[in-house]
Amino acid sequence: MQLSSVENFHKRKEADLVVIPFWQTEKGVKLAGEKNPFESFYAHALKSGDFKGKEGEICALYPTKEKEDRLLLLGLGKEKECSSEVLRKAYAHVTKFCKNKKLKSLNLSFPDMKHSAAESSLEGVLLANYAFDYLKASKEDPSVLLEKISLIGISAEEFTACKRREKIIEAVHFARDLVNGNADDVTPQMLSKTAKQLEKEFSSVKTTVFDKKRIEKEKLGLLLAVSQGSKVDPAFIIVEYKGKPGSSDKIAIVGKGVTYDTGGLNLKPTGSMETMKDDMSGAAAVLGTIKAIASLGLKVNVVGVIPSTENSIGPDSYKPGDVYKSYEGTTVEISNTDAEGRLVLADALAYVQKHYAPKRIIDLATLTGGIIIALGEEVSGLFSNDDKLAKDLIEAGQTTHERVWRLPVYPEYKEGLKSKIADIRNSADRKASSITGAMFLLHFIKDVPWAHLDIAGTAFLSSAKDYHPTNATGVGVRLLTEYLSSN
Repeated sequence: MQLSSVENFHKRKEADLVVIPFWQTEKGVKLAGEKNPFESFYAHALKSGDFKGKEGEICALYPTKEKEDRLLLLGLGKEKECSSEVLRKAYAHVTKFCKNKKLKSLNLSFPDMKHSAAESSLEGVLLANYAFDYLKASKEDPSVLLEKISLIGISAEEFTACKRREKIIEAVHFARDLVNGNADDVTPQMLSKTAKQLEKEFSSVKTTVFDKKRIEKEKLGLLLAVSQGSKVDPAFIIVEYKGKPGSSDKIAIVGKGVTYDTGGLNLKPTGSMETMKDDMSGAAAVLGTIKAIASLGLKVNVVGVIPSTENSIGPDSYKPGDVYKSYEGTTVEISNTDAEGRLVLADALAYVQKHYAPKRIIDLATLTGGIIIALGEEVSGLFSNDDKLAKDLIEAGQTTHERVWRLPVYPEYKEGLKSKIADIRNSADRKASSITGAMFLLHFIKDVPWAHLDIAGTAFLSSAKDYHPTNATGVGVRLLTEYLSSN
């Protein structure tokens, strides 16, 4: 993407399209941005009442003798109701229009507001400027994405902030690609290779990968158990980002990396397995976050940990009713092989605490279907043993609109995880299933602030929506980058 800025409309260069935003008012439509040279072209359209300025409404006009062949009127709704998220969604409609018309260059203007609207508006454009069609054999109607965007009427400081947003969205697309990819391609070994590429790209990143032999040596027993049924070897991936080398303060981010989940011997039914290539969305979020913060050069130290495997069926599959020993030493009775994500995370959480002593831990996982029943696809579930960490994540979620909702981790919820033959069971009954999943993870957390984000509903949407043009959203990258930037 070539991103540039100009002081005003008169200094803009040629492009396929120019965008002018408007407010919706009781008396009609009101120009939302600075005065522009196009009033004579759109005055009749406004007078006709066909364009009302509603949120996300667009009206295309075709001026003559201008630097653009197309003029797009963009509705932002009522001025008093406008927010960063309204801008993201509205400006995403600009990208959709450009995609449909196969336009590659854009001159973009913004509403005049007390806070800078350019960042959120551009974010909507860039988030929507994504396609995943390289697996299609037919090349008859290829996706065309925007390649050049010029921002009109913003300051140098605002342009710097917009360039920062661009780097974050690049990392979101990076995560989306991983989640959208074929499970046969996005294996533990491919995630390992991707993590190694980050090490090559950024001098501040160091990547360590444990192969199966090393995993066995380290006695990561729960990760090994889940991997038993697969012909694909597991991997344990550690990606360290040192943005503040002189500090001993570290934040751990841990992502579930189950690259395909059949449910194991507790096989998932038809209708529940088809999207299970997304079960490594937590891993994708960790890698995307490392890419984002390294691109930005944030002054923080972060260690990303990804326990990765398939949960497949084979003659060596781990079995319901059997007991396996975790890295930390806890023995776990397997009451359901489809509760595998918490098993691999348990080993990762224990390992990162022992070897890196982080001051805070955040894990992300497509952990439970129960969170989709509770919160749908709009909000991720948040579980935490620390009020400040939870509050900070909630605030980061409000800023990015990758919202989280805190659920309880009361000790009573652990009752269902009691085992007669082991220290703990890996699942309880259906009641409060998302909470009991979090309680299992909490068992492996020692004296450190911890938060668990259940992204099962938000990581892979049932259909394209707003500025998410494919199922995979890359959720977690913007949230964690905002959190790490502010804390």
